[in-house]
Amino acid sequence: MTELLLTIAKGLVDDPAAVSVVRDEPDEEGIVVYHLHVAPDDMGKVIGKQGKIAKAIRTVMRAGAFRIDEKIMVEID
Repeated sequence: MTELLLTIAKGLVDDPAAVSVVRDEPDEEGIVVYHLHVAPDDMGKVIGKQGKIAKAIRTVMRAGAFRIDEKIMVEID
């Protein structure tokens, strides 16, 4: 899942070297949180107008997680 998020994010930004993902351990409800970090200049490209790109990223990630029976949440830091 980390590789999927990295691939999506690196395709959107101008500085792919600044993209990183931190995966937290599952909490008591079994939800795994992925923290996406990008360069400050690329933040708008990852979030998009009215958060549409961020919502699409979260949708794709949830679909991928469903296939491996995992509950996830994506936070853009």
